[in-house]
Amino acid sequence: MKSKESFIPALGYQSLNALYDLTISRTMPERKLRTRLADQVNLLPGERLLDFGCGTASQTILQKQRSPNASVAGVDVDPQILALASRKAHEAGLQLQLDRYDGLTLPYPDASFDKVVSSLVLHQLNGEQKGLALREIHRVLVPGGELHVGDWGRARSRLLRVAFLAVQILDGFESTKENVAGLLPGYIADAGFLDVAETGFINCALGTFAFYRARKPPATAEPA
Repeated sequence: MKSKESFIPALGYQSLNALYDLTISRTMPERKLRTRLADQVNLLPGERLLDFGCGTASQTILQKQRSPNASVAGVDVDPQILALASRKAHEAGLQLQLDRYDGLTLPYPDASFDKVVSSLVLHQLNGEQKGLALREIHRVLVPGGELHVGDWGRARSRLLRVAFLAVQILDGFESTKENVAGLLPGYIADAGFLDVAETGFINCALGTFAFYRARKPPATAEPA
């Protein structure tokens, strides 16, 4: 996800993109995870939400279905998977804004969104890329805006740590090592976010899926 020429596809290889939804549904309690994340986002009417690294738009679609009077957009680096996302949205009877990201600068002005959600994306980025992505997310949020993340976190047992090796083999050890070590909150804080917290976790067959919440600092008042 470094640039438009270099990124890690959803399952490690673009040839597997068409199998992404099936793979996730068979290896993870997907409905439970996505519902838990949407509950945390708590998208309100009139709010603007960005799904960062939307993939096939499963979370994006769920957020729009639950909050039809909110503005929901998705962004991803992979044009092939965005095409799949567009088709899924059409089949769901939704018109979603789905945009291409070059891996460096999000295609939105400063303070464009009230909330950003991201699911199963940051573990695909190495440390430098995590920092860059989180700083861009910080930029496009309004002051006081919220970041909500669902991704792999620190394995809660030795068995789950061993199980997570399957994810690391597919997505790469370099990009996943911070997640499984429980370091993601530190990256979020380093990007300028406040009140960074792990709000919960769910143990899955492949590891521990964790939920995080943070907020961009509010605007400072202009001196009188």
